[in-house]
Amino acid sequence: MVECRTVSSSRELADWIALTDTLYADTPQFVPPARQQLRQFHARKAPYFRHGSIELLNIVRDGTVVARTTAHTNAKLDAKLGRTQLLFGFTEFADDDEVFAELVRALVERARRTGASRLLGPVNLLPNQSGGVVTSGYSERGFVDSPYNHAYYPALYERHGFERVFEGETFILPGLDRGTKPVEELFPFDPERIERERLEVRHANRRRLKEELALIRGMLNASFAQLDYYTEIDEDELAYQVEGLGFLLDERLALYLFKDGVPVAFILCIPDISLFVQKVNGNLSLANQLRLLLTRGRYRSEAICVIQGTVPAEQGKGYLRLLTRELLRNFRAGGYHTLRGTFIEHENVASSTYADRLGRPLHGVTFYSRDVA
Repeated sequence: MVECRTVSSSRELADWIALTDTLYADTPQFVPPARQQLRQFHARKAPYFRHGSIELLNIVRDGTVVARTTAHTNAKLDAKLGRTQLLFGFTEFADDDEVFAELVRALVERARRTGASRLLGPVNLLPNQSGGVVTSGYSERGFVDSPYNHAYYPALYERHGFERVFEGETFILPGLDRGTKPVEELFPFDPERIERERLEVRHANRRRLKEELALIRGMLNASFAQLDYYTEIDEDELAYQVEGLGFLLDERLALYLFKDGVPVAFILCIPDISLFVQKVNGNLSLANQLRLLLTRGRYRSEAICVIQGTVPAEQGKGYLRLLTRELLRNFRAGGYHTLRGTFIEHENVASSTYADRLGRPLHGVTFYSRDVA
């Protein structure tokens, strides 16, 4: 018998978290989410929950968890999309139609209870944070804050009435250390413009991280406001999302472009600690964070491009090309050889073109929606 159970005890939460240990036991490409973050979501400690609620669900067969998901809501995303939906996230399941059917039944039941007209996911917790289903590139390793799943996932969603939305890709740029051409040739930018437009590239400073997050948030919200899936990030939401970044940050990889003293563009990259996260199976306890801090030099050969953007009034002027030139210079100086980039929607033409020029597709990614009858 397959049934849905709401996670209400520490034992049930442990089983919910541990499902990926079984599903991906022989899958070296999978990078688990941080267990501490999952526990915080269950305890409703993230600032996002002032805009909604969350319920963690286990799908159980004969006492064993065979699927998991969340059922959560967010009023800001509902307002942006113009309809009420039930979101689901951190969704994992065995390759079994009966199991997946029970997962969908449980979500539909909760959607009807809350008056939602659509299911949308997997989003952890919002589309502009992380989530999605990998649809190609299964032989390639995943990375922190990006999805990875088995190849049977898309077919199960689509057999059960889900449709693809917000399709896009992650990207990878290998061989950063093998290039011999000067960065000025790879990413040309008229040097006269730098002086004429009073352009200045600055890198991050962990001592001023709070002030710099305010700069990023302003540019980020302005740059992505036109995207359907993007909801404006509040100050405490961004602080929560980058918590712990200070000790991990390589200041040379977070760049801002100022024009006449005003910030107009940015690129935020971080060292890729995915191999460490795999090693500790997502357990970023204080002890393991200390281990990471003491050994962080080992994780300065690969990086993740978390996000980049240009404020709307300054788009189309090549400013990201200038930032990318300086970023590549810093990658070479720092000994990095590979860059991976988080999800970019196909309809985000400017960012997609930028990613295509920078590297090649890594994983195809889609979100899924299904109307609630």
